[in-house]
Amino acid sequence: MHLRTWPATALALLATLGATLAQDSIAPSAQPPSAPPTQPDDLRALDGEWIFVEDRTEGRTLEQLGPPMASKFSMRIEDGGGAVILNGHGSGHRDVRIALDGSITEVTEPNTVSRYRGSWKDGTFEYGVEFFRGPDKAPDGLIRRKFRMTADGLLVHVAPDPTEGFKWVGIYGHAQDIPLPAPAKAAIGDLAWLAGAWVGTRSSGSSIEERWSPPLGGAMLAVSRSVNTSGKMSAFEYLRIVEREGGLVYIAQPGGAKATEFVLTELGKTRAVFDNPRNDYPKRIVYELSAEGHLSATIGQLKGGTPRRFEFKREGS
Repeated sequence: MHLRTWPATALALLATLGATLAQDSIAPSAQPPSAPPTQPDDLRALDGEWIFVEDRTEGRTLEQLGPPMASKFSMRIEDGGGAVILNGHGSGHRDVRIALDGSITEVTEPNTVSRYRGSWKDGTFEYGVEFFRGPDKAPDGLIRRKFRMTADGLLVHVAPDPTEGFKWVGIYGHAQDIPLPAPAKAAIGDLAWLAGAWVGTRSSGSSIEERWSPPLGGAMLAVSRSVNTSGKMSAFEYLRIVEREGGLVYIAQPGGAKATEFVLTELGKTRAVFDNPRNDYPKRIVYELSAEGHLSATIGQLKGGTPRRFEFKREGS
């Protein structure tokens, strides 16, 4: 009986030995790839869209306050954590891949060449970008930026020249993490002074108008139009102020785009302040009626900076 089963046993042993030798002979390049390195939590925290919150540059006057770079930008962490993808960082370039190993990313345009180089160290992402008028030219300038997560949000440092240190500092946050202001109590009738047809002229010579309906049904509606000096409409906007939960909300749709809401936070007899700290710009809209019956509309940051002001008179006055 043992002699009759030996051939089958021998064949099984040979098959096992052959499989083992075949496994041992696989080239290293054919081995299953190793898992990509995990991204540290503080690098992953840089991912997403960021909105300007506060200027923390030392020594700035109230009028000088503002974002150290764009009011809104985004960063995306590449799978594996080997690079950061930039958008909206002020250069006009989209989807710029900044490798974290110090290698150069070059963006070539018809008249300029931009070279990016970045790194990740001690919880800080930093990159610099040099601008050239051509491939064989000396650099025209250098911008450096640093990004680090803090308890207050994303801390951003910006410098135009490495020899001068970082000049501008600001805090940015994800929109959903930026606190909304406390609304003021009001009814739509409190803004009856805003109703009417208002016309004005900008410093450029172009005209601007806002036409507000009387308060009715818990709302006021308006349309705004700008016409340049050649007589062409250059911009328009749909506007609403509506009652909501005991307060008022200002809703703007420039060019008919997606609506952006601002909450009434201050109200006087002839002055109304609407805020939205989660918007990139503007964050504040103020309407005020003067004693002479002129209307002003101001847009800007929540604190400081140089607001844009538009002056109106009643049509026909």
